[in-house]
Amino acid sequence: MKRRAILAFTLDHPGVLNKVSMLIRKKMYNVDTLTVCRSRIPGVSRMTITLQEDNEPKVTQIIKQLEKFTEVISAKELDTDHSYWREVAIVKLEVDAAHLEDFHGRYNFEVLEQKTEDIHILQVAGSTLRIDAFLDEVGQEHIIEIARTGVTALEK
Repeated sequence: MKRRAILAFTLDHPGVLNKVSMLIRKKMYNVDTLTVCRSRIPGVSRMTITLQEDNEPKVTQIIKQLEKFTEVISAKELDTDHSYWREVAIVKLEVDAAHLEDFHGRYNFEVLEQKTEDIHILQVAGSTLRIDAFLDEVGQEHIIEIARTGVTALEK
């Protein structure tokens, strides 16, 4: 399945997020990530929705239905070749500092806190694939807890 990102600008009103998520649920899609933030225009929110879908007409249909909502100013799909997709993960690991240093040159992470000699809290930023690769290389047995932001995307 192809990962798709839909960018929508909406009025910052109560219930808009619920309307959008209900539309996607009715179409039987599973949302991978959903991030919402303020835009640079007061009263307008910026929403990035990612989902898995190979069928181009289905994605087009969702965008057209989103645009029918009075609260939606605009909606469109972001092409992976013409946009940046990024995510942040905060990870609590149980791993010795020397082992962690091996990863530092290959991955973009920041040590937020060293709880004990072997327990570290890191912030990892980048593409979803890069974060997944970092987690795979560290090994599931070393991960105590993880929190991920979800994808946000910006056109080039």
